Amino acid sequence: MLSIIDRYIAREFLKYFFASLVVFTTLYLAVEMLSNAWQFKVSGSVIWAYYFFEIPVVIYRMTPVSCLMATIFTVSIMSRTNELVALFSSGLSLARITAPLLALTLVVAVCSFFISDKLIPPFTKKRNYIYFVEIKKNPSLYYTVKTNKIWYRSKDLIYNIKTFNPQKNSVQGMSIYYFDNQWSLLQLITADSAQFEGTNWHLRDGSVTLFAPENSFPLTQNFKEKTITLDERPNDINNVENNSDVMTVGELRRYIRKNKEAALDTTRYEVAYHGKFSFAFISFVMAFLGIPFSVSKDRSGSFALNIGICLAFVFMYWTLVSIGFNLGSHGTVNPVAAAWLPNAFMLSLAVYFLLRLKR
Repeated sequence: MLSIIDRYIAREFLKYFFASLVVFTTLYLAVEMLSNAWQFKVSGSVIWAYYFFEIPVVIYRMTPVSCLMATIFTVSIMSRTNELVALFSSGLSLARITAPLLALTLVVAVCSFFISDKLIPPFTKKRNYIYFVEIKKNPSLYYTVKTNKIWYRSKDLIYNIKTFNPQKNSVQGMSIYYFDNQWSLLQLITADSAQFEGTNWHLRDGSVTLFAPENSFPLTQNFKEKTITLDERPNDINNVENNSDVMTVGELRRYIRKNKEAALDTTRYEVAYHGKFSFAFISFVMAFLGIPFSVSKDRSGSFALNIGICLAFVFMYWTLVSIGFNLGSHGTVNPVAAAWLPNAFMLSLAVYFLLRLKR
C-alpha cells in the first residue's frame, strides 16, 4: 500500500509532468504553425486539422523531456523547502524517496509506447492525406501503407511495387498499369526486378500484356530484359515508400520477416523497430538523470543552472539518436545497438552523477 509520502510525491510529479507536457506541446505546435502554416494556401480549418493529427507525434516526442522537468521540479522544490531533509532524518534514502517517481516514469514509458504503436500510425496516415490531397493538391503522392505493397498513381499510370530500395535505386516486384482517358486498361507491364540508371528503368524477367479492343483475349509477351522511359524517378517513389511511422510494431515485424524471407535488406526497418521500444524507455532514463541535479545544497541560482544542464543532455540524446539511426540504417552498427546505445549512454551518465552525489 502506498504511504502518504508516496502519494504526495506521485501527485507532485504528475502535476509538473502534465504541466510540462502541455507547455512543450503547445510551444512546439505554435512554432510549427507560425513557421510553416503561412506557406499553406488552404483554409484555416484544413491547417487546424493537419496540426490536430500531429498532436500524438508531438506528445510522444515531448514526453521524455517532460519526465525530466517533472523530476527536477518535484525533487528540487522538496529540497528547497527542506522536505528532503525531513525525509532523510526519518531514515528514508534518496532511492526510497524517488521510488514512486521512477515507478510513474515506467508507467509513462508504457503509455508512450502505446501512443507510438496505436495512435501515431492512424493519425499520421490522416495527416499525410491532408498534406498531399488538400494542401499539396497532389493525390498521387498520398499513399496507404501496407506491409507488402506500394501503390502509386501518376497521370494515366498506376504502379504497384512490392519493395523499393532507395539506396540502390532498385525495385522488387514491379507492375505498371497503362490506362486511356476513359480509364480503360490498355497495357500491363510486370517485372521481377527493376533498376533505375541514367534516365531509364531497366526491367528484368517480366512480361508485357496488351488489352486491345479488337482482340478477344489479351496478348502477352515475356521478356528477360527491357528498358523503358518513365516520368517517375526513385525520389518520386521514395515519397510513397513504406514508412515505419505509419506501421504498428506488429506490422513492422511482419514486414521485416517477409522481406528477409525474400533476401531483401531490412536494416533500416530493424533500426526503426527497435527504436520504437528504446525511445519509449528513455522517459525513465531522463527521470533517473534528473535526480542527481535536483538534490542541491546550494540555493543561489543552481536550480536554473541544473535545468539548463539537463536540457543540454536532452539535445545530446537527440544527437546520439540521430547518429545511431544513421549508422544503423547504413549497416555500420547493429540495429539493436543503434537503437539502444543512446539510452545506455544516458543511463551511464545518470549512474555516474548519482555516484558522485553520494560522495
